[in-house]
This record gives sequence, structure tokens and C-alpha cells, in this order.
Amino acid sequence: MRYLTILLPLLSASCGYRFAATDNLLPKTIHTVAIPAFSNLTTRYKVTDQLPEAISREFITRTRYRMVSNPDTADAVLHGTVINYSFNPTIFDQTTGRAAFAEIHVTLAVTLTERATGKVLFNRPSFDVRETYQISPDARQYFEESEPALKRASQQVARSIVSAVLENF
Repeated sequence: MRYLTILLPLLSASCGYRFAATDNLLPKTIHTVAIPAFSNLTTRYKVTDQLPEAISREFITRTRYRMVSNPDTADAVLHGTVINYSFNPTIFDQTTGRAAFAEIHVTLAVTLTERATGKVLFNRPSFDVRETYQISPDARQYFEESEPALKRASQQVARSIVSAVLENF
């Protein structure tokens, strides 16, 4: 009996960890999520093309929510806006003086809203993502690597956004 009085408080204490597959991650009214095309406030075209698809794939992979294309029929809608895009050389080749590595930096705003009530379930007004890539040292063999870097950045954004949404609940 003495051990039971010591063990009971320890067993009832919670460390805060939980299994995502067994908990309700968002309010129980949320079953479907829509992710319309992101807005783009930058001069870089195509920067928003891959984001909604990558985030949708991440939601499908990691949650029980169903993705729908029409925001008017979804229980929750994830809106996003790319606020800033920059490209900066980070490492230079000593012999040629040309950039050998570059970094893209994307800042976006993301909001998940319950459609029926208008309640904001998740909001991140300044979400930063950085991705570094190598630039070919030979100008004749130059291959534009920023598109694959944007794809990797989109996947990174998707993982981060879904994780942040799920950790919020």
C-alpha cells in the first residue's frame, strides 16, 4: 500500500508528450482543410507555386484530416502570403571571385482559420525559411539550382507549418 501512495502521483503526472495519431490535433469540428494558392508580395515569380501542394502532402502524411480544394466546403482554411524573397551569395570561389554557394531566404505569413466561426486556430505572421545551394564554378556548365532549392524550401516550410499547427494543440 505504501508503494501505491508513492506510485499513484507519479503515474498520474503527465510529461506533456502525446501521440499525434491518437489525440485530436485541432478542434473536433475540423475534419477537412483547404489550402488555396498563396499570395505573393515579391517580384520573384513561381515562389508560391509549390507551397500549397507541399503543405497538403504533409497534412495528408501526418494527420487524419482530409484535404479539399474548395475553401467554401472546408472546415478550416490555411491562407499564406509570401512577404519577402531574397537571394544572397554566401561563399565565393577564391580563384574566380564568383559565388560558389548561395542562400535563398523566404519570409511568409500563415493563418489557419476555422471557416464556420472565423476563429483563428494558428497564426504565424513572420515565418522564415532559408535554403543553401551550390552554384557551378564553371559558367559553361551552369545549372540554375534555385528551383530545386525552392522545392526543398517548400518541403521544409510544409514540415515546419504542420508541426507548428499540431504543437499548438
